[in-house]
Formats: sequence, structure tokens, C-alpha cells
Amino acid sequence: MRILLGILGAAALVGVVACGEMETESERRGKDLYTSFCVSCHGVRGVADGPLAQSLPVAPADLSQLSASNDGVFPTERVMVQVYGYPGKFHQGLMPEFGPLLEGEQVEWVSPSGEKTLTPRALLDIVAYVKTLQET
Repeated sequence: MRILLGILGAAALVGVVACGEMETESERRGKDLYTSFCVSCHGVRGVADGPLAQSLPVAPADLSQLSASNDGVFPTERVMVQVYGYPGKFHQGLMPEFGPLLEGEQVEWVSPSGEKTLTPRALLDIVAYVKTLQET
């Protein structure tokens, strides 16, 4: 029985990987945050079609095109700054400040230039999920 369960589990895992649906733990946590805080404006797929999008005076960004508009490279640092915001100041457009919502566990993040920065885990999680929304 144990062998059968192991085979079935491995087959399910292979099926998930083959379909390209394997998520990291960070992406799963990020998806939950995105669903809670971003879907209403950016939509489920990040294409700026959330239920509030049409009522905003400034259209939300199409998050699925961030890599495409950056020569095929996901702009991690730019997205982190936009999501985290600047305490006490409005974001470009009408995006709310999420800094206080992202307080909590801090982890070390290494930038592409090699700089190490303590960063809210939740911020890294939501950015990891937004990266999965990119259309190629």
C-alpha cells in the first residue's frame, strides 16, 4: 500500500511539474496576499481588469506585461518599491500604501548587484507571485 501511495504521489507531482503549475511556498503565500489586496484592481490574472478597475480615475497597471515592457526581464526591485511604497506618501497613481500591511518577518534579500537588505518576507512573496503572472 505504501508503495502504491508513493507511486501515485510521484505521478501527481510529475503531472503538476509537466503542466508548469509547480508553485514555490513563497509564490503560494504571495498568491494569498495578491488575492486579498490586489485582485480588486489588477484582476485575477493581473491584466488590470479587477472589479474596481473601471471606477478608478487612473487605470491600474497591467501586471502581466512588466517583463515584456522591460526587455524580457522581470523588474523585481521596481515592483518591490511600488508595492511597498513610501510611508506617508501616495504611490504613483492611486495604489494604496501597503508598507504597514507587509510588516512582520524580515528576511535577507540579495539584489542583482549583490547588496543584502532586510526585507519583509510578505513583500518578497507577493513579488514572487506577480512574477508568475508574466505573459510571454
